[in-house]
Amino acid sequence: MERLLNALPFIALGVGAWAVLGGVLHDIFVLKEGKPYDRDLLRLMMDGHILITCGVIQMLTYSKLKADDEWGFYIAIAATVSMIVYCFLIFPFLKSFGTIFMNAGFLILLIIGLMKGK
Repeated sequence: MERLLNALPFIALGVGAWAVLGGVLHDIFVLKEGKPYDRDLLRLMMDGHILITCGVIQMLTYSKLKADDEWGFYIAIAATVSMIVYCFLIFPFLKSFGTIFMNAGFLILLIIGLMKGK
């Protein structure tokens, strides 16, 4: 467990990069469809934006997690919970088990790391 907690900043980079990559690819494929700009296109683009934003926030917590800064844990937890909620909201349309499991595991490690630091 200690090894995983020591790798927490790198896990933040990996999980965040996965979300950013997924969001960018999502937006590329949505735009490639060539649909006119309407509510449906806007909603689809916001899906990619949510992934990109949460992923970037997770990646930005790298230095704070490396320094065992409590705020880094809180910010990473907020972004990770947001990702999990988003995944459950889109679950009827897209079963993104990989993203759910990665973020759930990351969340568990963040909570354990936060508790250990106190």
